[in-house]
Amino acid sequence: MNPTESSLPLSSPRIGVLAIQGDYDAHAQALIGAGAQPVLIRKPEQLAAIDGLIIPGGESTTFLKFLERDGFLGSLREFVRDKPTFGTCAGCILLATEVTHPAQKSLGALNATVERNAYGRQIDSSIHTAATELPGGPLEMVYIRAPRIVKTGDGVQVLATRDGFPVLVEQGHILAATFHPELSSDRRVHQRFVDLVRSRIAHSPR
Repeated sequence: MNPTESSLPLSSPRIGVLAIQGDYDAHAQALIGAGAQPVLIRKPEQLAAIDGLIIPGGESTTFLKFLERDGFLGSLREFVRDKPTFGTCAGCILLATEVTHPAQKSLGALNATVERNAYGRQIDSSIHTAATELPGGPLEMVYIRAPRIVKTGDGVQVLATRDGFPVLVEQGHILAATFHPELSSDRRVHQRFVDLVRSRIAHSPR
């Protein structure tokens, strides 16, 4: 079933999901479960009508090639400077201020260094359960060719770790995960982002 806004309260925030690659439909369903209205984003002009944005997983270099067309990358860079944005896996890579293994362009919004494909190839994908700073007990984390956050800077709060490295972080209006919360039935990470968006709306100038 396709997500529809009519089934949600009018007060629900409109949160976009960058629908270029990755499992954006799973993110849309997770947003509905967390009380938001999902909007699939494929054109830069759509950014003006949303309250927040999810950049899903996929292949970060492919993302960049698409975004560099039609001025999308510049529009997205401007959006993430001020609006709530949540990046998962490749989305986390794109949000970082520095990308390694190899180096590549990014949006420079998250004060962190991210190493691409740090946990191996597709066949090395795995599911872990670990404690987090989120309420509700241990969290299931699905890793698929996951990046590693090797360094964080000022303003970055670490919400979960794996092998001593951050895997879920928050910095003001930015949330990032190296795993895929949309592939789990646990909606707490998406709920965290929806609550962040609601908070920004409530404190925005009228």
